[in-house]
Amino acid sequence: MSDIQSIITQLIRFRDERDWAQFHNPKDLALALSIEVSELLELFLWKNAEDADTDKLKDELADVFSFAFLLAEKYQLDVEQIILAKIRKNAAKYPVDLARGSARKYNDLMR
Repeated sequence: MSDIQSIITQLIRFRDERDWAQFHNPKDLALALSIEVSELLELFLWKNAEDADTDKLKDELADVFSFAFLLAEKYQLDVEQIILAKIRKNAAKYPVDLARGSARKYNDLMR
């Protein structure tokens, strides 16, 4: 079992022990994910990035990962597989020779 799958198994155990699966439909998981991302962003509001509270950042990032993993599990998606597929897709859109050091979107890169 991968480390990611082990984490998902623990999340499901935690959820099921509390009978929270009833609240974890895809829509609500996506909404919760968005809310947690907003809470993560709030840590950076009106301050320099280096001034963000690292302990709070860990908690919010864990919440983001947790809801994202639970949403992936709901659709029986392999997290490692979909991330690696996205990396391959982005590698094709952003070839190193054109994208290195650039923040331009793939359709604005000069070929």
